[in-house]
This record gives sequence, structure tokens and C-alpha cells, in this order.
Amino acid sequence: MRLELVETLIVGGGQAGLAMSGQLRKLGKQHLVLERSRIAERWRSERWDSLHANGPAWHDRLPGRTIDDVDPNGFATRDQMAAYFDAYARQIDAPIRTGVDVTAVRCNPHGGFDVETSHGPIRATNLVAATGPFQRPKFPAMVPPETGITQLHSSAYRNPAQLPPGAVLVVGAGSSGAQIADELQRAGRNVTLSVGRHERPPRRYRGHDFCWWLGELGLWNATTRGPKSEHVTIAVSGAYGGQTMDFRRLARRGVTLLGRVAGFDAGTMQIEGDLAANLTEGDAFYLALLDAADVYATREALDLPAEPDARIIDPDPPCVTNPIRQLDLAKAGITSIIWATGYALDFSWLKVDAFDERGMPQHSRGISNVPGLSFLGLSWLSRRASAFIFGVEHDAAYLAEHIAGGN
Repeated sequence: MRLELVETLIVGGGQAGLAMSGQLRKLGKQHLVLERSRIAERWRSERWDSLHANGPAWHDRLPGRTIDDVDPNGFATRDQMAAYFDAYARQIDAPIRTGVDVTAVRCNPHGGFDVETSHGPIRATNLVAATGPFQRPKFPAMVPPETGITQLHSSAYRNPAQLPPGAVLVVGAGSSGAQIADELQRAGRNVTLSVGRHERPPRRYRGHDFCWWLGELGLWNATTRGPKSEHVTIAVSGAYGGQTMDFRRLARRGVTLLGRVAGFDAGTMQIEGDLAANLTEGDAFYLALLDAADVYATREALDLPAEPDARIIDPDPPCVTNPIRQLDLAKAGITSIIWATGYALDFSWLKVDAFDERGMPQHSRGISNVPGLSFLGLSWLSRRASAFIFGVEHDAAYLAEHIAGGN
């Protein structure tokens, strides 16, 4: 096959790849985007049917284009987000090829990169890995398949009808796990939810969405994580008009809460005794954000309605005060497990010396230690907002200027 020459190759046609394309086009830099499936494929095929964006439409978007047919304060559906990225790609006239799989990238001894793809070889001067942080589902090999229990990662869950009759155990209480547990309970399922460490923001406070508050308080621009935040997930929902995820209220509706799952043996799940501590930590984040918002509103003399009821924390339900430490799945009638346990990075196609001993990319604000190689869309690439739709443009602009400067 004929070798194709490209100045900058962008791998990934999701929010990061499109943002990067837009920035390079502004600077007049020749580039090509490769996507192994369709634009924003994970929104299409790795999200459940009823998913809504976690941020309001005015917030969860790329600059220069609003989300069609969605109220600015509403929450776009999965399909509306996929259509949005399609429309954005057309708006910026992104040079994107879909259905092209990048199988290997190696450094060329004379500079640049030799890229193997399913549609032929490419030589690129620069390469941007824009595949994002949600690459390989983490699926714990804890419960053996021979138990007969249906097990799905949250990326494969679609709707309650997909699961066999019976109770459901949802493991993980970030946005995905909490929303799936909520949906299943509303559908009449008996649900047990394993709650680990999490941050639990209010959906709205004093008339503004929490996304607005994080912006006003400068928290989206935070460049360092807190001392405990490496593995902490955010429990928030854009479903049902947007809501604060309150686990105690889920329990009051019939959801059984557990601490973190620690192991499985002879049909019984072993449970950590950390449920109360995890809920308390989530409450602390929630109340700290309210405190910071109140201080800011007073300092800036903002005319915002007080909301004292927002500080009311429901009493602990029995499943918290008398926690379950062992869960016999058969006795509990559990026939399905949803593992909402997040994702790992997968750069196995990138055959370059750009990773540390844990397999994590080595970079400074996305600029790799390998000349010409950049990363985009990763969590905390340069700040808290880096992996979010609205935040990726900031990093893309920085990397585009770097590339344009020939650095």
C-alpha cells in the first residue's frame, strides 16, 4: 500500500480528537483524524439507553456550538450528545476518517512516527493520542462464571429488560453505578448497591448548577488533586431533570447499601465495613461545597436565595447502622451483577517509550517526553476540567500552539 504523509495525526474521533482538529484548523495546520468506529462511538454503543449528560447543556459542550433541541439548563440524552459531535465535526470541517483502526505506532529513526492502520501505512511528523480516559473497562475477575450469575460492566448495560428476572447487585457508586441503581429500582427491581469512596456534589444550590459553582470557585482550574482524590468518583446525575445523588434516600426507597466488595467465596460476597465512612466522606464534600458557595456569594454580594434545607442530611438507614459484611448472593436472590468499576488506559498500540512503570503516560500538560507525541483528553492532563467535554478545548489549544511552533 502507498505510504501516506501527514503533518499531524490525531488518533481518536471523540471530544478530544474533534477539539484538537478544531484548534489545528484555526492555525492552518494540516492534520488528519482517525477513528476506529464512528464519531463519539462510546456515546453510541457503550452507554445505557436512558443516559443523560451529567452537566447541563450550556456547560457540557465544545465552544462555538450549542446542543440542538436541548434547553440550556437541561441535560442532553446519549443520542443527542452523539448527534452533537457529528454536527460539530461538520461545522469545523474536520478531516476525519472513520472505520480506521490504528494498530501500531513506532518512532521513525529519522523523526516522526510510522503508523500502521487497517487502511494502510501513514508517516506522521506529530501524533496526538486523543483516545480519552475511558479505554478498557475494568471487570474484576471476582465472581466465577460458573456461578451462573449474569455479569456486565456498566459499559455493556443498556436497560432493565436486558437483565434476567431477579435482584441486581451494582458495584460502584460513581455517576454510572448510582444512576443505574436508581433506574433499576424505579423499574421495580430489588437492588443492592456497593458504595465506595465518592464525591457527592449538590445538583443545584442557590439557583445554580454545581458545574457553575465549580467554575466560579475556580475548582475546574485546580491543577493538583487533593491528598485522597486519586481514585474518587463523582456521584451526580443528569437523569430525571438532574438530581443530587443521595444514597440514604435511595435506601429509603428500598435500595440496600453495602460497603466496598472485598472478595467472593463459596457463593458469598465479602464486604468491607466502610459504608458509613464512605457516606460521611461524601457528605463532607457536599457540605464543603455549600460552605464555599456561601462564602463566595457573600463576598461577591450575589443576590442568590438562601437554601438552608440543602444542609439537611437524612438519618442513616438500618443498612448503614447495621452494615452487611457478608452477602449470600443466592439467598439475596441476586441473578445479575453490574460492575460500575470504571476504566483503565490502553495504549498497547503506542509502541514508544512514553510510559512509566505503571503504564501511565509521561507528559507535561500533554506534551510527551517523546518528541512530536502529545496526549489529550486524559484525567488531570493539566487541570481538573481536562477530561470533560467543556474542558478539553483548553488543552487542545495549548497543544496546537505547541505543534504549530515546531517544538
